[in-house]
Amino acid sequence: MLDSTAAVLLARTARAQRDGRVPSLVAGVVRDGGLVWSAGRGAIEEPHRDVQYRLGSISKTVTAITVLRLRDEGLLDLGDPLERHLPGTPLGDRTLGQLLSHLAGAGSESPGQWWERTPGTTLEGLALSDADVVLPAARRFHYSNLGFGLLGELVARARGRSWSEVARDEVLLPLGMRRTTPRPDGRAAQGYAVHPWADVTQVEPEHHAEVMAPAGQLWATADDLARLGAFLLGDTGDVLSPDTVEEMTLPAGIDSSAPGWSSYGLGVQVQRTADGTVLVGHGGSMPGFLAGLWVDREEATGALAMGNTTSGLDGGLPAGLLADVRAAEPRVVDAWEPTPSPVPLELLGPWYWGPSPYVLRAVPGGLLHLGGLGRPGRSSRFRPGPDGTWTGLDGYFAGETLRLDPVALNLATFVLTRTPYDPTAPVPGGAGDWA
Repeated sequence: MLDSTAAVLLARTARAQRDGRVPSLVAGVVRDGGLVWSAGRGAIEEPHRDVQYRLGSISKTVTAITVLRLRDEGLLDLGDPLERHLPGTPLGDRTLGQLLSHLAGAGSESPGQWWERTPGTTLEGLALSDADVVLPAARRFHYSNLGFGLLGELVARARGRSWSEVARDEVLLPLGMRRTTPRPDGRAAQGYAVHPWADVTQVEPEHHAEVMAPAGQLWATADDLARLGAFLLGDTGDVLSPDTVEEMTLPAGIDSSAPGWSSYGLGVQVQRTADGTVLVGHGGSMPGFLAGLWVDREEATGALAMGNTTSGLDGGLPAGLLADVRAAEPRVVDAWEPTPSPVPLELLGPWYWGPSPYVLRAVPGGLLHLGGLGRPGRSSRFRPGPDGTWTGLDGYFAGETLRLDPVALNLATFVLTRTPYDPTAPVPGGAGDWA
């Protein structure tokens, strides 16, 4: 970072620490695989990058990675019911994909005492009942710590060892996150609650969450959390394929063409800000700690913040840091170079969906893009398949099949023609005369 940029970032971080009355705060910016700027404020200065803070629900991203590794190995499918891999729970008919995206209708918390402030127990010790199913499946988003506890238990049983061991050996160590642990280890911040009406603090308890650990147990340093940010930016270290990471970032149950939204993918939160920027990451909270990690994949930049307070830290700090960097040091994109079209040029250009004009373009990466011409319209990118068809990647036609023909484009029963309702094309319902 330029000195001028660093000064702006430090000013924003310092204000967040003071205004939020956070005993200590570490913030950082991620580029090129790690931290390129960081600062510690409050009761911690140097070496702030090697102090562990509790990540809270950012742990869910790591849990999702362990599940997706099993899926990519062919050991499970996201459409599988939980019962197939973790029998005996009242959520057995809910799918793994629904659990990963908080669409399973599982209770937000585990039964019994407040799990974040009391020692944990086993799955059997939770004694789950029908009361822990609070909504029908796939009807609405309902954030569930319990759901991720169940996913972690599934991973543990599939691998024959604890979830934390699987996460360590298959995710954390391969990514170089050697200071990320299920309990504080070495130099770690003490968690505090700050009184709402006075500048005094109280120590918050810390226990092993046991079966609920996959929902919020991990502790990490700024350097390690930056590596997770680099992973979300595409530096996957062979832990997952880039295609699977891309799959994680797809928002569930939302029209992503809308101007502004907030959603959830597979183990990550996804949101589009007011200026159209799409951010991927996760927030985290546990008694005594707040954390956030967000990346802008278009800018190849991430930002993080970790503080040792139960409440008060502005959750928008990472997004603010990203906006500062985007304004002061925007990414210089690669130079444009000519590339061959993936289809004959005569197939590109204007097409008509009935009377509505669309345009088919070749775009980088060997893809096609179909979208409105001169007016809003449904749009999607398509990638080629082995049989000559094209599959929608995003937008309205995600997952749908596009078939190319010089006379007509066939897409999800729609027929697009070279002129509005071309009478020489096989238009369903036929084409009459224009008068």
